[in-house]
Order: sequence, then C-alpha cells, then structure tokens
Amino acid sequence: MPYRYSQVARLLHWLTVLLVFAMFVLGIAMVYLVPDSAEALSHRLYNTHESLGVVVLLVMLLRLIRRWRYPPGPLPEGVPRIFHIVGHANHVLLYIVLLVQPVIGLLRDNADGFQLDWFEIVPVPLLIGKDVALAHVLSAVHWYGALLIALLIGAHIGGALFHGVIRRDGVLQRML
Repeated sequence: MPYRYSQVARLLHWLTVLLVFAMFVLGIAMVYLVPDSAEALSHRLYNTHESLGVVVLLVMLLRLIRRWRYPPGPLPEGVPRIFHIVGHANHVLLYIVLLVQPVIGLLRDNADGFQLDWFEIVPVPLLIGKDVALAHVLSAVHWYGALLIALLIGAHIGGALFHGVIRRDGVLQRML
C-alpha cells in the first residue's frame, strides 16, 4: 500500500487550509468590504484576522517541528523526478511564507502603533515601536505576501488535482 500521511499530519494540513481560507476571507472583508463608518465591525474583523495570524504561525511551527521529526514517506513509484523537485519547492515556499507572513502582519501593526490583543483576551507584546514609514512598507510586503500565498496554494491545488485526476498515481490520496 502506498505511503499515506499520518492522521496528525493530515489534521494539521486541513486545519491550515481552513485557517488560511479564513484569513483571506477576513482580509478581503476588512480591507475592501467594510465601510470606514463601521468601526466596531472593522475592529472585530481586524482583531480576528490578526489573532488567527498568530494561530497560523503556531500551527505552522508545530507542522515544521513535526515534519522534521517525522519526514513524509516516499512518493509513489513512477512519479517523475521533476514532480518531486517542483512539489518540494512549492512546499518549502509555502512553509516559509506561512511562517513569515504572520510576523510581518504583527510587525506592521506594531509599526502602525497598534498592539494586538489576541482574540481580545491576551495582549501580545510589542516587538517594535511606532514607525509610520515602516508600517507602509510592511503593509505592502504583507499584501504581496498574501498574493504569493494565493499563487503557491493555486499551484499546490493544481498539482494535487493533476496527480488525482489526470495521473491517478496516489499522490493526492496521501493527504485525504
């Protein structure tokens, strides 16, 4: 029987999927859909987005530690070497960006003069002081990071569907 990811690895993967999807929905809503006059709703969306960002960071750190301790098994026989390379590169980039993106968002908030109260309960310590110019730069980096995440996820889903629908080589079934 071909290698399948462990139940914990699959759970962490799908939890990450749900969290990142929620982050995109909240990010789009808070920036593009909520009018400036709806301050309470805007605050709630920003706080939830930022708080989930901390959760994403923690889940990704857990996934990274778990992956180092329990490396994934081999791909099914017959999967071309180039697919190994491209798939691995996509995974590495996703891990890096999903680890860095929440930190950039938190630093952006700090540079804008805001301290995150995680789910409006626990204050997250300020990492840097207020710096409006830096806040603008970090905001742009965070926005481009979101675009990069969307592209990497698109490539990841495209690759999974290619393996599952066209090649039918068992790669997709490893995570289901």
